[in-house]
Order: sequence, then C-alpha cells, then structure tokens
Amino acid sequence: MHVAPVGGTAVQDHVALAEIELCGELIIAASAADEDRLSLESIDEVLRVAEERGASGG
Repeated sequence: MHVAPVGGTAVQDHVALAEIELCGELIIAASAADEDRLSLESIDEVLRVAEERGASGG
C-alpha cells in the first residue's frame, strides 16, 4: 500500500472540487425530495443557476 507523503505534495483542482460539491448538493436534494426525480426548476435552485446568471449580468 502506498500512502501519500505528509509534506503536502497533493495538487488541488478547484474546478473538480466545486463540481464534487455541486454533485453532493444534488444528491442531498434528491434524497430529501418527495418526488421520484427533481424537476429542472429544483435542480436550478440547488445549483443556484439564477444567482449565477444574475452575477454574470445575463
């Protein structure tokens, strides 16, 4: 078994970490939902799509 050294050689991919966080949010929302599937509106709400569109001026 190989263990990464403690010296901090790990590389962080901030985009990948953000995507993982969003996936986690979707999983939590889906598990708490009453319906079988999340609606597109629910997905947009979880992913804060409207906030991003407002922040980018679109």
